[in-house]
Amino acid sequence: MAGNSQRRGARRKDGTKKGAVVGSGGQRRRALKGKGPTPPAEQRTGHPAARRAAAAERAATRRKSTVDTPELLVGRNPVAEALRAGVPATALYVVTGIEIDERITEAIQRAGDRGIAILEVGRPEMDRRTRGVLHQGIALQVPPYRYADPLDLLAGSEEWADAPLLVALDGVTDPRNLGAIVRSAAAFGSHGVIVPERRAASMTATAWRTSAGAAARLPVAKATNLVRTLTGYRKDGLTVVGLAAEAPLTLDDLEVSLDPLVVVIGSEGRGLSRLVGETCDLTVSIPMTAATESLNASVAAAVALAEIARHRRAARRT
Repeated sequence: MAGNSQRRGARRKDGTKKGAVVGSGGQRRRALKGKGPTPPAEQRTGHPAARRAAAAERAATRRKSTVDTPELLVGRNPVAEALRAGVPATALYVVTGIEIDERITEAIQRAGDRGIAILEVGRPEMDRRTRGVLHQGIALQVPPYRYADPLDLLAGSEEWADAPLLVALDGVTDPRNLGAIVRSAAAFGSHGVIVPERRAASMTATAWRTSAGAAARLPVAKATNLVRTLTGYRKDGLTVVGLAAEAPLTLDDLEVSLDPLVVVIGSEGRGLSRLVGETCDLTVSIPMTAATESLNASVAAAVALAEIARHRRAARRT
């Protein structure tokens, strides 16, 4: 119907398909801005790789805070024993008004003799510092342990009377076992102990105390990658010997006792890990009666090191 487009309510709107439509003239194309290259997966929010990277960063932060902050050793017996063993300390905290016994008296006297700061604090402050752990009114602040570099353990080895003897730990997570192994290593002529950076005991105040002062005389190194460290020692001419309960060769038949050695001690539960076991030049067992399945890691280390030391003493006499 003529003129029907002009009727009320039937007016054509701009931009409809009918008739000429004014274009954008390329304005929208010019208005679009690129977002740049696609970021790596680790930087994309919500991406699994980004979540893994964030988790790794948090774990690294936790490890750094654990290593770089002082440790508080609490309890009357542990504090007295630590001071008796010469564990390095920077402060002794004593709760005001606690009942004094011979352990508190000894701790205060030994701390004073060594020039360690003795600080009286209220019980709420001690509870805050120890995060609610039963402290018996006394705590010893121990600085972070300074680890050696694995490469430095062989420095000056050409001047040693015996061939280098190192002890590496694989999966030993109890600091008391670590301290006992350090003590045995020092007693039987070892030149250093290597511990892995992850999933392993560290040189805490407990390990210091168990070592009975040997940790002050024997260097302990931390390896970022134990397999790579052992491989490097092999390239330097050391024989890597792992202790394994199922090994057919026993310590009695260890002919390389006089050579430069790295003795690897595994955990009591699973022994040597697969990769570490494959890195060893040979594995040996400790001869025992059939009724005994395994030994504690620190006991096994002491037995092996004592036997190697015996072989070396016998060679010197001949």
